[in-house]
Amino acid sequence: MSETTLNKATTRRAEGSPRRLSGRHAPRLDRDQRKLLIAAGFIAPALIMYAAFVLVPLGMSLFYSTLRWDGIGRWRFVGLRNYLIVLTDPDLLQVIGNAFNLILYFTLIPIALGLAVATVIRGHMAGPFGTVTRTVLFLPQVIPLVAAGIAWSWMFASTGLVNQMLTAVGLGSLARGWLGDFTFALPAVGMIGAWVLLGLCTMLLVTGIAKIDGSIYEAAELDGANKWQELIYITIPALRQEIGVCVTITVIAALASFDIVYIATAGGPGISTMVPGLEIYRLAFAHRQVGLASALAIVLMLLVLLCVLPIQWFARPKR
Repeated sequence: MSETTLNKATTRRAEGSPRRLSGRHAPRLDRDQRKLLIAAGFIAPALIMYAAFVLVPLGMSLFYSTLRWDGIGRWRFVGLRNYLIVLTDPDLLQVIGNAFNLILYFTLIPIALGLAVATVIRGHMAGPFGTVTRTVLFLPQVIPLVAAGIAWSWMFASTGLVNQMLTAVGLGSLARGWLGDFTFALPAVGMIGAWVLLGLCTMLLVTGIAKIDGSIYEAAELDGANKWQELIYITIPALRQEIGVCVTITVIAALASFDIVYIATAGGPGISTMVPGLEIYRLAFAHRQVGLASALAIVLMLLVLLCVLPIQWFARPKR
């Protein structure tokens, strides 16, 4: 056999071997690719559920907010007109303002009282006093909000416990139907929300204060610091993240409040306690203005983001 023939045969075998090899053995994935596939397998179910129950409804709400539709008949595209109504209608602006007023009660009162309680029981958290205190304060968080709203509605009634206590201490002139008063109905609802959120804020702050090294307080006491200075210069800076979580939760609870207001006042008297969540429900199901209700819902979502994102930035640990 000539040298030329041998070279051609060798070349053909060399060219054919990759095709035969690739036909017999599938390409193997490297380690990083296998990890990526495994991670995708774990993430996929949660991502599908998130898309089905969050992203798709959000997209539908965005679409509905550009329509004039009663939810049953034919719809008509109106563009951004619903958003213009939300941002210019005096009643809807008052509804949004009511939600921001509730932040004062839902946020400031629970965090201030929770911080005070956490500071008081700081040295007794391991004993029975700390256990009983935490249990009693956390009970409102366990009680269903509907039950809490009903109970407080009875207490704020004209013949309820609040007015009876005022009368007993000689302040009967201040007694009134709190939830039916145009001036005091919203503060009364705010107090209900503050009572509900107090336990959660207290537990978060107690957990955070337990992580502070006790030697820091001992050193401050040796330097002559009083309790107020310890609170301002040690406790509050150390609880930066916990306070941020409390503010985030309570602000969202105030802006997205529904059940307590619905049970206690149903938005009355007038619209003095009407909040966006309840107004969205009323517009969509009572007045059948699905487009306007969707636009208000989108505006509420944006307001929540505008309030929460700066809080998260402020509360993140500094490097």
